[in-house]
This record gives sequence, structure tokens and C-alpha cells, in this order.
Amino acid sequence: MKLYLYEKCESCRKATRWLDEKKISYKSISIRETPPTKKELNDMLASHHGNIKKLFNTSSKDYRKPELKATLPNLSNKQKIDLLSKQGNLIRRPFVVGESVLLQGYNRELWQEAFSK
Repeated sequence: MKLYLYEKCESCRKATRWLDEKKISYKSISIRETPPTKKELNDMLASHHGNIKKLFNTSSKDYRKPELKATLPNLSNKQKIDLLSKQGNLIRRPFVVGESVLLQGYNRELWQEAFSK
């Protein structure tokens, strides 16, 4: 299982602590240096029922830049996925991709449910 994260992100630290407590193995990947692939982003998009805004870290400084805010509404989903695949800092994290798990953000109850299957 891959865990894309940003080391200074509190939600990411909570997620890694939770996974470690449950003894669930994962490969930690820095989301800024190595963003998820387009396929992984599209798979996560499908898990969000096509709501592409859920892929974005809307509280990031980069997301709030005026030039990006002006450009985003005019981009197709394909173009947004391309952007996210190149700029991991725009992606909501942690971002988990496993054989039977797709999770984004840290919510203890959702994680418990996802990993109890």
C-alpha cells in the first residue's frame, strides 16, 4: 500500500501513527516530490463519484494563488488530473492507494471501516 504524504502535515502524522498502531504496512511517499500517478488520481476521482474538487487541498497556499483560482474553472477534468500529477502540493493528503483501499484525508472512523474489510 502506498501512503502519499507531506511530512509536516498533521493529518499525515495522525494517519501514520494510526497505521503503525494497527501494524498495517505501507510505503511512505513524499507527495510533493512524487505525486500520485494519473491512474491513481483517476481511481481516487472515481471513489469520490467524479467530484474532482475533493482531490484538491483547498487550504494550501498554492491552491489559493489568484492565477490558479482564475485558471481552474476553465480546465477540464483531464487537465486538472494532469496538473495534480505534476504538483503534489495541490493534492489533499494523506492519499492512500492500496489493493482494496482508496482513502484521502484522515478520518479515523472512515479509516477503521476501510481497513476492517
